[in-house]
Amino acid sequence: MTELIRQRLKTLPDRPGCYLMRDRRGEIIYIGKAKNLRRRVSSYFRRSADHPPKVRSMVNTVYDFEFMTVKNEAESLLTEAALIKKYKPRFNILMRDDKRYLALRADPDETWPRFTCCRIVREDGAKYFGPFPSAPVVRQAKDFVEKRWGIRECKAIAPDEAQHRHCSADIIRHCSAPCLKRIDEKAYRERFEEACEFLEGKRPQEIEMLMDEMSRASAAGDFERAAAIRDTWLALKEITKAHYVRNLPSLTADSASAALKALAEALGLKHPPAVIECIDISNLFGTNSVASVVTAREGLPDKRYYRHYRIRTVEGADDPRSMAEVVMRRYSKEAPPDLLVCDGGITQLRATRAALKLLDINIPTVGLAEKQEEIVMDPDILRLPRDSPALFVLTRLRDEAHRFAITYHRQLREKAIRESVLDGVHGIGEAKKLKLLRHFKSIAGISKASVEEIAAVAGVSPTVAGEVLRVVSG
Repeated sequence: MTELIRQRLKTLPDRPGCYLMRDRRGEIIYIGKAKNLRRRVSSYFRRSADHPPKVRSMVNTVYDFEFMTVKNEAESLLTEAALIKKYKPRFNILMRDDKRYLALRADPDETWPRFTCCRIVREDGAKYFGPFPSAPVVRQAKDFVEKRWGIRECKAIAPDEAQHRHCSADIIRHCSAPCLKRIDEKAYRERFEEACEFLEGKRPQEIEMLMDEMSRASAAGDFERAAAIRDTWLALKEITKAHYVRNLPSLTADSASAALKALAEALGLKHPPAVIECIDISNLFGTNSVASVVTAREGLPDKRYYRHYRIRTVEGADDPRSMAEVVMRRYSKEAPPDLLVCDGGITQLRATRAALKLLDINIPTVGLAEKQEEIVMDPDILRLPRDSPALFVLTRLRDEAHRFAITYHRQLREKAIRESVLDGVHGIGEAKKLKLLRHFKSIAGISKASVEEIAAVAGVSPTVAGEVLRVVSG
């Protein structure tokens, strides 16, 4: 382990994210994801680690690494896939075992549509849900929707009575048995569409009904059944949570006005908040952070007042202190809103309120904890129904702040990833660097070229070309 890696390991947070391993030439050789960056990346460099040969070869090649934090494990999976597709690190290709994450597939064009598990998402007109990192979660969700809505499980494209002789799904799995004409095509398709809506997060009440069922089982002393329902409930929350915001209905001026009145009542405000602002923090490689502030006027997003901020005074992933910095910078110059929302829990809320107090600003301020969509008021926690218009105003603005921060975050991330050892060579600017990388394909390709070839491609003197070759050769 190099001293550089040892210092890098100290900065790793206990958060989900992606990591990029680089060799001595600055080339990205491996990209991975982690539910906990500190545990995952540190495991590569433990003396007691017994890695397979290919992993050991990769670890021995690593000279430096970078990392980026994301909101959750699902986002880390998607970010990892996008980065691997773009940069094609050689060790990702060497260590690939063709294993992909599970998704649910349903083809609406079938006479009797059903759900199947798959590992490849294709552009074939079917509906896909996922992929998801946990295979048991996908299978539990499939089992639930089949039983809840009577969706057939059999593999036959058009099952008939002859095939039913070998099937007992209508007895033990609550199948609606369309092959026996117990349900017509229209009624079956309505059930199928309801099941799809559920997987898209449009029927959260179905999940909450499981909690009541679990409570009844527990009260009756059937703890084994209660535990099974709990596991199903957790799995369904995991598979549908990514779709809640994506599929919520849009607000109109009239519905926004009603939602603001409901929000004012829920928070105990004297008047509906005409201006609401939300702050979100997003970390870049654990060493830089960015923030976004988005504004809603009369309940509707107003992009004229959206702002990005580069965090200046905070090192590492410290959301509360970063939140406080943004509050100080913004509201020392801008008029405060009628309601301020910070993305996060009690620590982010307290840091925000402390910063406002230093500015002698007294406005209603709440936190919005993403995991359970709880409104944090310190010390109180307000839990509104998932379909509450008041909650929708806040979650819509929070997700808009998250989207806006991620967009800026991604721009900076792409810029950081493009940086290479060539950036330190005097006489090689961005244009010349791109010429070299496009021609020789990679840093490794440049290292195999001659001084004359480098000079000709980049349009530089032999002296500068020699310095390039020295740097890329390590």
